[in-house]
Amino acid sequence: MEYKRELPGNSDADKKEFLADVSSFANSSGGDLLYGIEEDKGIPTYIKGLNIEDTDQECLRLDSLIRSGIEPRIISFFIKPVILSNSKSVFVIRVNKSWINPHRVIFKSHDKFYSRGSNGKYTLNVDELRIAFNISDTNNEKIRRFRESRIANIVANESPVQFFGEDSPMVMLHLIPFSSFNPVQSFDMSKIDTCSSSLIPISSPTHIAHRYNFDGRVNYSVYGENDETHTYVQVFKTGIVEAIWKQFSNREPNKKILYGDYIEEELNKVVPRYLDVLIKLDVGLPIFIFLTIIGVKSYSMPVDIVYKMVNRVHSIDRDILIILEVIIDNYDTRVSQILKPCFDSMWNAAGFLGSPNFSLEGEWTPRRI
Repeated sequence: MEYKRELPGNSDADKKEFLADVSSFANSSGGDLLYGIEEDKGIPTYIKGLNIEDTDQECLRLDSLIRSGIEPRIISFFIKPVILSNSKSVFVIRVNKSWINPHRVIFKSHDKFYSRGSNGKYTLNVDELRIAFNISDTNNEKIRRFRESRIANIVANESPVQFFGEDSPMVMLHLIPFSSFNPVQSFDMSKIDTCSSSLIPISSPTHIAHRYNFDGRVNYSVYGENDETHTYVQVFKTGIVEAIWKQFSNREPNKKILYGDYIEEELNKVVPRYLDVLIKLDVGLPIFIFLTIIGVKSYSMPVDIVYKMVNRVHSIDRDILIILEVIIDNYDTRVSQILKPCFDSMWNAAGFLGSPNFSLEGEWTPRRI
């Protein structure tokens, strides 16, 4: 946390200093910049406040400066003015640790990298830069490999709970915090248990069983006589959430239908719950969300009679849909809009322009067929 008496002005020097502060937090462990507070040797001494006529306009100015003056762009930050009782304001800029660091200040060809230590920000030297680039690449590779290994396990029928034997598509959802590969991040089972009310599997009925395993805790719906299931959610001790749902038999005999509308509806229900789990565990941002759908070759999406009269119904041409990730960089986000690219890709695979369940304004408005 760093305290500043005044907001940055419009001089080039002020802007470079501001961008250096912001990028240094993103390149280290994240932190807060508080403007309108006097300090002495890093200790706040007086809440002075700022006389800002248009706080919204000032937020836009600072936001634009961050987005245009740092490369690669910092995704996870927010700016919030706090109005004081005397009508003055304190500006809070929260910068989360970046998953694509190191970032450099490019404003006016400044071209410098910054990080932070106990004495504030400092310029990264060549050796520190080399380490920063290697760490960033390593973490991204770990996330990619984790997803691939979990897909391989499910395809090999190696899951924490045995699925029923019927051959049908499976939906895999992963919420992977960037911090989950930090060696020191591990949550006690008792803390995970406090989140049990939010650990509802995809498309789950009211009866939910649970068990502990080597990785953490798994909640699942009992299906059949042999403790089999069609859906479970696993919380790893590292903070990763994995939810898998196996679609039941098609409602239309002799047709391979992937019920995309239902998948969207269910994911829009469970993702906010799983994010609530991560909030309760105090997991830092960003969160990567991955959607994978297995066993869908030759499946098509449900369409009504009118659509069939004027369009050709296409089927999916591959068995596994490995959909590009989306990123949560703010817990106060609209999940349906974050998931829209995933839903669009799912429908693209079946020959559609995108999900039919969004309005032109991007609002999720589920259709009825």
